[in-house]
Amino acid sequence: MTDNTLKVWNLATGEELFTLNGHNSSVNAVAVTPNGQQVISASDDNTLKVWNLATGEELFTLNGHNSSVNAVAVTPNGRQVISASDDNTLKVWNLAIGEELFTLNDHNSSVNAVAVTPNGRQVISASDDNTLKVWNLAIGEELFTLNDHNSSVNAVAVTPNGQQVISASDDNTLKVWNLATGEVITTFTGDSLIYCCAVAPDGTTIVAGDASGRVHFLRLEEMKGK
Repeated sequence: MTDNTLKVWNLATGEELFTLNGHNSSVNAVAVTPNGQQVISASDDNTLKVWNLATGEELFTLNGHNSSVNAVAVTPNGRQVISASDDNTLKVWNLAIGEELFTLNDHNSSVNAVAVTPNGRQVISASDDNTLKVWNLAIGEELFTLNDHNSSVNAVAVTPNGQQVISASDDNTLKVWNLATGEVITTFTGDSLIYCCAVAPDGTTIVAGDASGRVHFLRLEEMKGK
């Protein structure tokens, strides 16, 4: 939020439980650990913060980026955090101790979004340099680049089977990629910039939002079970 805070709500009643105060600039993204015990927030103050979700207490701050942090993801085992920043990098952090493990350097513009494969072995990043990159999370090595967009890539999602990547771009397109080969499987073209995308648990329904305020629902039946 632009008020520099996060809020925790009771989903059943809509009641606000408490506010997380600590950032000194806008909060851009948030992720919850798989065990539901911690929240990680990413901010324009160049930091991430780790919070105890039960008490609202700040546990520690992840310092290392030198520009706004745009996105954050947690590995399925809950042990690592991956952050994406306007400093053109991603950073991988040890969540237990708040220590930076390594930096992923290969994008040449801001990194807008990040996703982790269900097996926790790969990270996919989306950037203003018009590309997505696939990384080996264990060693921090770039595996390959997904090149087909001709404008900034705003969002990325991975299907539940870990075999396809979905990307949303300022070039008005949503693309589905084969993660094993890096090839484009299909492209959906809208009438305006596509800002966000998500994949439903069924693995075949894609939801995308565009700059006009429309929400698109795409069903890829051929993806099921592949």
